[in-house]
Amino acid sequence: MSAWGIAILIWAAGWWLNVRLANGPQSESRAISLAIPAIFGITLIAMWQVLVTMLDISPVILPAPTAIAERFMGSLPILFADFRQTILKGALVGYLCGMLAAFVVALLADRSPFLARGILPVGAFMAALPIVGTAPIFVKWLGSNWESKAAVVAVMVFFPILVNTVAGLKDTSAMQRDLMRTYGAGYSATLLKLRVPAALPFIFNGLKIATTLALIGAIVAEFFGSPTVGMGFRISTSVGQLAMDMVWAEIIVAALAGTAFYGAIALIEKRVTFWHPSQR
Repeated sequence: MSAWGIAILIWAAGWWLNVRLANGPQSESRAISLAIPAIFGITLIAMWQVLVTMLDISPVILPAPTAIAERFMGSLPILFADFRQTILKGALVGYLCGMLAAFVVALLADRSPFLARGILPVGAFMAALPIVGTAPIFVKWLGSNWESKAAVVAVMVFFPILVNTVAGLKDTSAMQRDLMRTYGAGYSATLLKLRVPAALPFIFNGLKIATTLALIGAIVAEFFGSPTVGMGFRISTSVGQLAMDMVWAEIIVAALAGTAFYGAIALIEKRVTFWHPSQR
């Protein structure tokens, strides 16, 4: 049987199994909900392995999953060092700085209509700046270590968090605000007890969008200058050395980190905004 025939059989088997699970009596259980995407992923990896092996595709073009797994397990110290440099330092620190700056500016804009009308267009301009243009500038200003990558990430995540926070702070009805005034609540009490809780779904939406931007910004920024460690540095040098299995190993680390980062924010959102209709 040809490679394509085997790949089609693998796809058909995975499809049949997932349909049976999705339509079975336990389809709503947590175990089945986790098993369906896992089977889908395993099916794709099996097809990938079969096609690469049987069609004799060069590892420079597309390495086999087994080769990627072998490189991944054999390079754990290097991958962890790159993860710590890029994710824990550049991406996470930049994310926190951009988030705090967005919250502060959103509160100031909420108090000042003039600032609100001025900062949002400026924020839109900053969001439109290409990372390939801003990253070299920050590297020149702050050096090639993780601080410049954190600055790039902070700029990238600032605008989506700011826009969502400002929109969320406005998401209260006139009746709700009148009720707070009837109770004699001032600006601070109304902000903390009414407007911030109402804004939480918007805020978390911005935070989740910013998780992917943070990882992309930190990795891409390392292409323009970094010490001899970091995911962006490793990817660029591995491409030059035609070590595509190492490139894919770094991609796996980035994908796992991004999924965990997004999942952590979504879990916090579920715990904090349990009262919102979107969580029920």
